[in-house]
Amino acid sequence: MGDSRSLLTDDMRACVGREFRWLTSFPIGANEIRRWAIAIHWPEEPPRRHWDDEWCAANGLGTVVAPDDFNPFAWATADPPLDRPINAMRPWPEPELGLPEPPTRANILSELTVRYGEARMRPGDVIRSTTHLAGYREREGRLGLMLYTTQEERWVNQRDEHVRTSSTTVIRYR
Repeated sequence: MGDSRSLLTDDMRACVGREFRWLTSFPIGANEIRRWAIAIHWPEEPPRRHWDDEWCAANGLGTVVAPDDFNPFAWATADPPLDRPINAMRPWPEPELGLPEPPTRANILSELTVRYGEARMRPGDVIRSTTHLAGYREREGRLGLMLYTTQEERWVNQRDEHVRTSSTTVIRYR
């Protein structure tokens, strides 16, 4: 089984690489893009590519495009998980993988990295998200044993074009 001080179980190790969350967005609306752009650029005017259809058409973009950090899942999803409310999801994967949570007393988000694909989100796009457990590692720290849990989320549009991939690492302390 390994080190008796370890927070990792054989079942946890066996789940590395498994997908555990699948979400689908509603079709993205042009006004959602405009409002998001206004909010993130406030009090400045957002770039025209995010709100001006005529400018986009004249400049080869076709339609408005969403800011890179636009989140089509911010309000609701088209297919919420059936066995739990979407707001019950934790920033660690064990409950969604059917595993007991390790006995820890504190947690912090330690790292978030985002890589953007070539596809830009546009009005009418439907985004599919899949999340998998990327890995675990442990190390001893000043506050005790630390469990690093990394998950990776990949977004694609309805044409299966890569929109973005984000990796999140949470540290939990025994």
